[in-house]
Amino acid sequence: MSGRVLVTGAAGFVGRHAVPALRARGFEVHGVGRAASAEAHWHAADLLVPEARRALVAEIRPSHLLHLAWDAEPGRYWTSARNLDWVAATLDLAQAFTAAGGRRFVGVGSCAEYAWGAPRFDEATTPCRPATLYGAAKDGTRRILAAHAAQHGLSFAWGRLFYLYGPGERRGRLVSDAVHALMAGTAFPTSHGRQCRDFLHVADAAEALAALVAGDASGPVNIGSGTAIPVRALLEGLAARLGGAEHLDFGARPLSATEPPIIAAGTRILTEAVGFRPHFDLPRGLDDTVAWWRARGSAPG
Repeated sequence: MSGRVLVTGAAGFVGRHAVPALRARGFEVHGVGRAASAEAHWHAADLLVPEARRALVAEIRPSHLLHLAWDAEPGRYWTSARNLDWVAATLDLAQAFTAAGGRRFVGVGSCAEYAWGAPRFDEATTPCRPATLYGAAKDGTRRILAAHAAQHGLSFAWGRLFYLYGPGERRGRLVSDAVHALMAGTAFPTSHGRQCRDFLHVADAAEALAALVAGDASGPVNIGSGTAIPVRALLEGLAARLGGAEHLDFGARPLSATEPPIIAAGTRILTEAVGFRPHFDLPRGLDDTVAWWRARGSAPG
């Protein structure tokens, strides 16, 4: 049995893919976000206003909630004080959801919750010692929500996203900025690119979250590909499709000493308990991403 799901951040990078993925699983999807979507019952509400978010939940009375909304402004969100606003809003949203008879709450976290250094992040064994305010806000929110869920008999899961790319990515992020430079024929100064990261196509991340909402896996669940590749390989893959490899200026930007050499997701829970495996490998994912930008007729704005 599916149900009625409220998706916050439904117009965002992940949300716009999560809405159709949830509809395909039989959910009645209600969305709240910056822009309306024809694929969801749309609601206008500012989730940072207590009365607005409580009224929204009371009106919809969702059985499920996928909470994607958060401050994700590139270059700012790691240290933004708005993280604290979203902690408060999320906890209050969970209370309203529980009071309205909600059954399953899926929050969305980040690999930034983990302590850097492990060759592969495992939900059960890798400690959470965030290095940023953003990571600490996500980790703290998850801990409080887990206690709240246990106390009230609420089904609760927490999808930890790793490194996403794909159609709809806004400027200020690695892939969108690289595509912009390659399509415009301008220099793209970057690090040496030998650090390895776990990249996942955004549509796969959305499908994984939809499967998590529809299932009964509990606690933190890594949402990643399970394989870390050098950042250089990703950028060279884009250049192979768009041309302009000479514009990739590797080593022009120093890599912070605190940047870990590898960030990779352990995906045992995702594959075994949630039953999800990615549909896009890197070549197909880059093909899809480049085709989306070419269809727009210009570099990402």
